[in-house]
Amino acid sequence: MSLNWKRILLLIGFLLSVVAIAYLLYFFFLKPAIPTQVPTNVNVAEPGVLPPAGLNANIPIGANVGVLTPGANVAIPLQPAALPPGTEFPSTFASGGLTEITSLTSERSYGTTLASDGSSLLYYDKNSGQFYRLTNDGKKILLTDKIFHEVENIIWSQDKEKAVLEYPDGSNIVYNFKTKEQITLPKHWKDFDFSPNSDQLVFKSMGTGEENRWLAVAKTDGSQAEKIELLGDKDATVFPDWSPNNQVIATFVEDKNADQQTLYFVGLNDENFKSTIIEGRNFQGLWSTKGDRLLYSAYSGLTDFKPSLWIVSAQGENIGQNRQSLDLETWASKCSFSNNETVYCAVPKNLEEGAGIFYRELDNSPTDIYKIDLKTGFKSMIAAPVGNHNIESIMASNDGSYLYFTSKNDGRIYQVRLK
Repeated sequence: MSLNWKRILLLIGFLLSVVAIAYLLYFFFLKPAIPTQVPTNVNVAEPGVLPPAGLNANIPIGANVGVLTPGANVAIPLQPAALPPGTEFPSTFASGGLTEITSLTSERSYGTTLASDGSSLLYYDKNSGQFYRLTNDGKKILLTDKIFHEVENIIWSQDKEKAVLEYPDGSNIVYNFKTKEQITLPKHWKDFDFSPNSDQLVFKSMGTGEENRWLAVAKTDGSQAEKIELLGDKDATVFPDWSPNNQVIATFVEDKNADQQTLYFVGLNDENFKSTIIEGRNFQGLWSTKGDRLLYSAYSGLTDFKPSLWIVSAQGENIGQNRQSLDLETWASKCSFSNNETVYCAVPKNLEEGAGIFYRELDNSPTDIYKIDLKTGFKSMIAAPVGNHNIESIMASNDGSYLYFTSKNDGRIYQVRLK
């Protein structure tokens, strides 16, 4: 039987027509309408008022600037947070602001001093009871195998080969780090200082009565002791301090009025030195490297009883001349001469009124480092060490490359680069 193709084609055409008509009916009459979206910013608030938390509609996320290829996966780099106004980055060198420092020790140091080479340091570690040489790159070298337990005070000779070690029970020894020899000194001797050539000591010999209390000198082995001046009841106002020019072995003060004292100089041979006026009380003195000038600190009512720094000529006929204030509130013990014309001082950022009187209680401020040119009188703040350290003592290397300081905060030795 032959197929009726005409009927088959008519049937297929009919079915396609039904499908087409059904689609047109759906498209025009049955398809859901898409509502028109009216932009509404739900984050809008009253002027000057932040939108309430949790309403995040219409906040663009990861908005990309520029034209992107459809489907491209592009990461948008994060931008660094804006730094607070006035943020300061530390400088590698001392240049007048916040300055990087390097810790050279991990333990508390005592009796720190510049070594004879002018570059390394010498110090005592109370935990181990040993003395070390510390290089400018932090290398520690034992000075001797001998252990010294609980040394209370350390006075170094000028050549840094010897030191007087004072103990809490009053015992004193002189130890020679070069020869490894030890000499015991009398217990009633105290407040030592070495002569410029390191072969003599000046000290106080404290007998049982005031008539037996003397300023005296002796060889470093304790021999050839010689009385120089009767102390009597003046122990607290006499300061053994041998000048670098070998002319003066001690100074002492007497009250002049409420805000001044008179400073006297004592020599080996009963010299009649001139005196000078000290503008205040609580005298602390520091000889220049040549011994021709004296840097000192004192407090008075004129300085709100805070320590004030002064410089004065202190040699021969010039004693008392050229006295001038350096306009810095700090103690002479926080200063150091790098040469006869240059002084470095740690100056507290903030000092309370009365700090000169209550030194131990009120010396607790972070310090900045100042450089003073005594030839021109120019002074400048050269470094604010990172860490807000209260600097206890400061030293400069002979070549001018480094400053070293000990911190009252943790007792460590730190280094500041000058160039």
